[in-house]
Amino acid sequence: MSALAPALGQLLALVALLALTVPFLGRFLAHLYTSDKHLGVERVTYRVLRVDPDADQTWRAYATTVLGFSLVGVLVLFALGRLQQHLPLSLGFPALPADGAWNVAVSFVTNTNWQWYSGEAALGHLMQMSGLTVQQFLSAAVGMAVAAAFARALARNDGSRRVGNFWADLVRVVVRVLLPIAFVAALLLVVMGAVQNLLDPHDVTTLTGGTQPITGGPVGSMEAIKELGTNGGGFYNVNSAHPFENPTPLSNLFEIYLMLLIPFAMAWAFGIIVGDRRQGAAVLTVMALLLLVSISLLTWAEMAGPGTAPELAGGAMEGKEQRFGTAGTALFAAVTTGTSTGAVNGMHDSLTAPGGGVAMFNMMLGEISPGGVGSGLYGMLMLAVVTVFLSGLMVGRTPEYLGKKIGQREIVLVALYVLTTPVLVLVGSAVALTASDGLAGLQESGPHGLSEAVYAVTSASNNNGSGFGGLTSGTPFWNTLLGLCMLFGRFLPMVLVLGLAGRFGAQTRRPAGAGTLPTHQPLFVLLLAGVALVVVGLTYVPVLALGPIVESLS
Repeated sequence: MSALAPALGQLLALVALLALTVPFLGRFLAHLYTSDKHLGVERVTYRVLRVDPDADQTWRAYATTVLGFSLVGVLVLFALGRLQQHLPLSLGFPALPADGAWNVAVSFVTNTNWQWYSGEAALGHLMQMSGLTVQQFLSAAVGMAVAAAFARALARNDGSRRVGNFWADLVRVVVRVLLPIAFVAALLLVVMGAVQNLLDPHDVTTLTGGTQPITGGPVGSMEAIKELGTNGGGFYNVNSAHPFENPTPLSNLFEIYLMLLIPFAMAWAFGIIVGDRRQGAAVLTVMALLLLVSISLLTWAEMAGPGTAPELAGGAMEGKEQRFGTAGTALFAAVTTGTSTGAVNGMHDSLTAPGGGVAMFNMMLGEISPGGVGSGLYGMLMLAVVTVFLSGLMVGRTPEYLGKKIGQREIVLVALYVLTTPVLVLVGSAVALTASDGLAGLQESGPHGLSEAVYAVTSASNNNGSGFGGLTSGTPFWNTLLGLCMLFGRFLPMVLVLGLAGRFGAQTRRPAGAGTLPTHQPLFVLLLAGVALVVVGLTYVPVLALGPIVESLS
């Protein structure tokens, strides 16, 4: 029991923090996405952008705006990477190679934040602040905007295909939610010991009498939005394992809390937007159940690691920071892969075989426990539509979700959504494992080498960003392959979600009848969790069997 006490204590503290703040933020988000009021600073932004925030867009216009805005972000970030040596505060670092700049640009615009480079040894302060950190705000806001558009479409009852205004959704959430919370979070992280400065690297004398350059920078401000926006891109190569990013067990728990705050609050806001809080509570419950299972399994795997050394250390401590311990690392790993964050406070390549398998499976589920900011909600809602459809087939009735009929065209869009990520993961893994350039990046052979490659492609295709550190991914092959996975894994699902939003928005809501499946009761919660595990999870059983499962048995 003593070994489990830290894990239980952290989990209880986390639940208490979320219970106090999620309902408040959820109500605020619901008001934000349904209000027609604009703040003064927002009106100035709209005038600069020359857009009308009150113009209700069709789903096609909304999707086109999302894609166009994101394309501009990729081009700007690519240019910053290629011109870095000419930028102020570059710290003397050269330009990124073309394939590396492409990967960085796509990675941060898609909210993946996969990092093939060592941040403190490759990027200057301006690139970190004006390039990467800015995109951490904007990519998070884009995901939240798409989820809000889908929720509004389910709530509409006027037969319109319009889903809202992207610019209003984007600007409001940045100004009213992300910036204020990130500002306060950055101050708290600095108080806890995170670094925040613009100094050049300076040399310090080591214990052995040598010298070592220490790089500071705007770390605290990047760390706050990295976790809050479920981004994951760190200032340093070792990410949240670095004491300048994550100095103490208290800051570690706070960063975990930031990762979970908005995804759970979006589910709460969904219930308010559709006019039935029980709907939001049902979705939130499924998210929480899946997260609790993954935390339990991953913590068990790491604390019960086989061997004499793990038993003496109280867990498998290889690749883990002593200041966090096994429980703090396992909790962080489960949350960062259950969301789309991808930050790490330990080496995932050193997780036990079952622990690494749980982290990988979290991403393969589509990161719905509770998923990324926005993407977790619309991912869970797409699975809710699948659940209602399958239940309708079993009883021979036309399926409906929140009064919206699910017909052939609707289910085709949902099926394409469900299949997109598995196709990217399995095809991308096959390419990586059959190409000589892909195999050259693997540190290990056998089942663990397979896991290194599959984990990387899964992380990119699901816009997570974490990786098994043994993979050498900073090569033209891996930068190109993972960049394509990130790009298609982000925007194809978004277009399909918005297409379904247009279909639902065009329908008037039907009153519930005798054959309507109640989607707010415990039965539906169990059905939805089962669909997530069976319909999505079983797709990956063969590749998991060849990787983590075989490694566990051996």
